[in-house]
Amino acid sequence: MSSQLINKFKQFDAYAKTLEDFKVKTATGATITVVGVCLMILLFLSELYTYMSPNISEELFVDTSRGHKLRINFDIIVPSISCSYLVLDAMDSSGEQHLQMDHNIHKRRLDLQGNPIEEPKKEEMLFSSTVKQNASDLAKYTCGSCYGAAFNDSQCCNTCEEVKEAYRLRRWALPDLATIEQCKDDESLETANLALKEGCQIYGYMKVNRVGGSFHIAPGKSFTINHVHVHDVQPYSSSAFNTTHIIQHLSFGSDIKSANTAPLDGVTGLAKEGKSKCLEFCYLKNSKT
Repeated sequence: MSSQLINKFKQFDAYAKTLEDFKVKTATGATITVVGVCLMILLFLSELYTYMSPNISEELFVDTSRGHKLRINFDIIVPSISCSYLVLDAMDSSGEQHLQMDHNIHKRRLDLQGNPIEEPKKEEMLFSSTVKQNASDLAKYTCGSCYGAAFNDSQCCNTCEEVKEAYRLRRWALPDLATIEQCKDDESLETANLALKEGCQIYGYMKVNRVGGSFHIAPGKSFTINHVHVHDVQPYSSSAFNTTHIIQHLSFGSDIKSANTAPLDGVTGLAKEGKSKCLEFCYLKNSKT
C-alpha cells in the first residue's frame, strides 16, 4: 500500500531523470516540484497583494504652478492720522511680506472735519521732493554727525533718514527732530508735525498670493528686525494715535452683482486713543468674493 502511494507521489516529479529509453521519476524530484509550486503560488499571491495595496505617502508643498493672485479692493478713511504718516503693509502665511505698498494705492489728504485738502496722490509722488532734499543735503554736509548712534568714527549721517536709520539700528529712541541739523529742512519734520493734524483717505487695490494672510494700515515707517515686524512712530508714542476708521469699501476679487461681496461697506470702527495701533484685516486662501 505504501509503495503504491509512493509511486503515485512520484508522478508529481516534473524533473524526471532521462535515461536512454525511459524516464525515472523519484520522490526527491516530486518533493522539489511540490515545494517549488508552493513557493511560486506564495510569491504570486504576495505580489498580487502588494499590487492591490499601494503605499500612500502624504506630501505638503506650495503649489507654484498657479500664478493667479487675489485682488483686494479697499477704500478706507482714517480721520485722525495724516497720509504722510500712514503706510500699508501685507504679509501672508508663506512668509512673504510687502512693506509700505504704493503700487495702485492712492491717498487723499483730509482735514480733521473730513473735507479734502487736495487731490489724491500716489505714494511714490509723495517722496519725490524728499529725494531732492536729500541730494542737496549730501552736497551741504561732508560727513554729518550721527548724534552718538554711529558704530565707528568713519560712519556719516548726511541726511535725516540716515540719522533715523542709525538710531533704529541701535534701537534707541529718536530725539526731537527739530534738534537734528539734518532734519531741520527735511520733509520728515513737517510730516511729523502734521501726523495728528490731518486725516487721510487711502484707496485702491492690491494683489496678494492666494494663501492665508493679512494686511494692515498703520502709522510710522515699517521695517523688520530679527523677523519681527515693527513700525517707527517716533517722535510720538504708539499710544498717541487714534485709529478710528471708516470702511467705505472692502471686497475681494471681482464684484458679483448677484451676491453681497462687500459686507463691511459703511462700517465705522471706533478705536479709543491710546489702545489701537493699526487697522488689520485678515483674508483666507479660499476667498472667492
